[in-house]
Amino acid sequence: MVQMIDSFEREVVEYVKPNHGTTTLGFIFQGGVIIAVDSRASQGSYISSQTVKKVIEINPYLLGTMAGGAADCQFWERNLGRQCRLYELNNGKRITVRAASKLLANTMFSYRGMGLSMGTMVAGWDHAGPGLYYVDSDGQRTKGKVFSVGSGSLYAYGVLDEGYRWDLSVDEAVELGQRSIYHATFRDAASGGTVSVYHVTESGWTKVRGEDVGELHFKYYPEPERHPCNLVDPLAG
Repeated sequence: MVQMIDSFEREVVEYVKPNHGTTTLGFIFQGGVIIAVDSRASQGSYISSQTVKKVIEINPYLLGTMAGGAADCQFWERNLGRQCRLYELNNGKRITVRAASKLLANTMFSYRGMGLSMGTMVAGWDHAGPGLYYVDSDGQRTKGKVFSVGSGSLYAYGVLDEGYRWDLSVDEAVELGQRSIYHATFRDAASGGTVSVYHVTESGWTKVRGEDVGELHFKYYPEPERHPCNLVDPLAG
């Protein structure tokens, strides 16, 4: 039995592994960092909440996003906030985005294979400028300029890849983030609720938008017949 403990643990994790659904995204542009998320929580095919706050405010200059298990993300990102505060007290200066993401990745690596489910982004601003990192429950840590995480991420990437430019204005960037999440919620049944958009600058983060996806649907498509799903197929009989 002792020799089979590893295979037993892997099998048990598969048995208790819940189905997750969400859409989160982040990107860096000339005006800072944009973070946009939905607010739906699901338990398999059951929608358990439409009002989950998927952005964890680590400190006034750092944000974390939630994708995967809500409890895992909330607990460990709040734990990261505690570690960042201790760093400030010990060193007399604010922690960098790079260091904060490394602390989270180290924590995740130490719990690797123990059933955690996390796919997060750590975004913020420090003396080196804007920063954006992807960190997951396998301990992977990746620096980048554009990320989308969650079951609706491929739909969000479709809009992001088409509209992203480095020289976006702040209004254009906020709108791109909001529109990307909206389109993901339209196609992905596990994403929905409200779209929240945060803007991170040298002065810290601010929440700039929070709109219901139902209202956004009629904002983007006031005439239902003009929606792509309702267009007539020119090749049809």
